Amino acid sequence: MKKLSLARVGGAVLSAALLLGCEKKPELHIYTWSDYIAPSVIESFENEHNCKVVVDTFDSNETMYAKLKAGGAGYDIIMPSSYLVALMAREGLIAKLDHAKMPNVRKNFDPLFKSQILDATLTYNVPYAVTYTGFMYAKDKMPAGADVASWSILENPALKGKITLLDDVREVIGAGLMSLGYKINSRNPAEIDAAVARVLEWKKNIRKFDAESYKTEVASGATWLGHGYSTDATQVIVGDEEEGLAPRHDIGFALPKEGFTIAFDEMVLSSAAPNPNLAYAFMDYVYRGDIAAENMDYIMGPMPVKPGIEKLDPDYRKLIILPPDMIARGQVLEPVDDDPATMELYNKAWDRIKATDK
Repeated sequence: MKKLSLARVGGAVLSAALLLGCEKKPELHIYTWSDYIAPSVIESFENEHNCKVVVDTFDSNETMYAKLKAGGAGYDIIMPSSYLVALMAREGLIAKLDHAKMPNVRKNFDPLFKSQILDATLTYNVPYAVTYTGFMYAKDKMPAGADVASWSILENPALKGKITLLDDVREVIGAGLMSLGYKINSRNPAEIDAAVARVLEWKKNIRKFDAESYKTEVASGATWLGHGYSTDATQVIVGDEEEGLAPRHDIGFALPKEGFTIAFDEMVLSSAAPNPNLAYAFMDYVYRGDIAAENMDYIMGPMPVKPGIEKLDPDYRKLIILPPDMIARGQVLEPVDDDPATMELYNKAWDRIKATDK
């Protein structure tokens, strides 16, 4: 057998090492809301699994759904709100889950949150975090005597041009319904028409529909009252020392007394996931107690991970987790897409709201 020279052997070993070093790491593609996963959690997952996590963001469930329906593919994990999961499953956009591949989920799920999720069987969904929809507001800009914990604040003439409403069909029509004493998931055409009429009155007072920039605009003073999510408001109010963002004690958050939205965002597995095993690993990873606690410190909202909640600072825990009496005032968004007539009713109602001039 012909012997190789040491130089040639060394060169071959070096070339192999370089090739190994240049091998592309597996990638996990996540489609989610902005500022919704702690960068430190992503980094530690990448290190532990020798992979690259790529995060794309959307600003509304409608934007996310439209992109997926138009053929937007390549995602492993998607994070829709609960009420869209059943529709996405029926349309084949997401896959049934194999819980054997993520044992932390069933082991660490906090049963106290069971009443706030739509599918407790977790067939297609892993509950990620719960948000409560209310008003983020500048305290010093609120008119004297105004009740910021009421939907009626949206009609206050002193706030004209300084209000934003979420760019979300279910949130906005649901707000109209609750303000009138109706259920957020109403399928009654007369009630939905009444809700549209109420929202059109609000529209005369608002700057725009917006689900993304309101939190920075309330902080800057461009908006005085933003219809938005508890997690966004808490991020601004608490601040971020590492990012040089001081706490904002001049910013408040209120939940309307007539009713407010409770909505879980879920982790679901795309039926066309390029890397499903890595997706399972990530969903299991964020259900570890230490990782969930770290993530909750960043997203400023509760995850239903019991050992993670137990690791939170007690004062912070009280800040982000609502007591039972307040949760009782909230209403959980449920799907209405199982009935084409109801879906058409909501879509036409939303079109009317968007198309009508102030």
